[in-house]
Amino acid sequence: MTTTLRTETGVRPVLLLTGAYAVLSVLTLVAIVLFRNNHTMVTDAVWVRATLVVASSLLTFAFARSAARGSRKGLLRLRIVAAVMLVAIVVIVALPGLFPMWLRIEQAVCGLLLLGVTVLVNGRRARAR
Repeated sequence: MTTTLRTETGVRPVLLLTGAYAVLSVLTLVAIVLFRNNHTMVTDAVWVRATLVVASSLLTFAFARSAARGSRKGLLRLRIVAAVMLVAIVVIVALPGLFPMWLRIEQAVCGLLLLGVTVLVNGRRARAR
């Protein structure tokens, strides 16, 4: 049997979680643009991190859509990107002083969304196949 997102878990929860991750990331970048003159809230590191997160969140959503259409490569990419970004977010949230608290909180929320994706696409049913 071919392993796809449809056979492993419901498509809808994964699409909702990856969509929420993308929307939150884009909204964060919009907030950064709006507060760009506040150098306490928006540092160079915030700009770089937010830009990378937006790019990865859009890729994550694209991979989820691909996997939902039955692509095994899309599912593999989704598994890899979600896990890698989750680890990166844990590091970001754990490191003191590198980013302002508001960004660390936003990243924690993103991490929770990606944790859900990671659990769903690597769950028991997925390992059984």
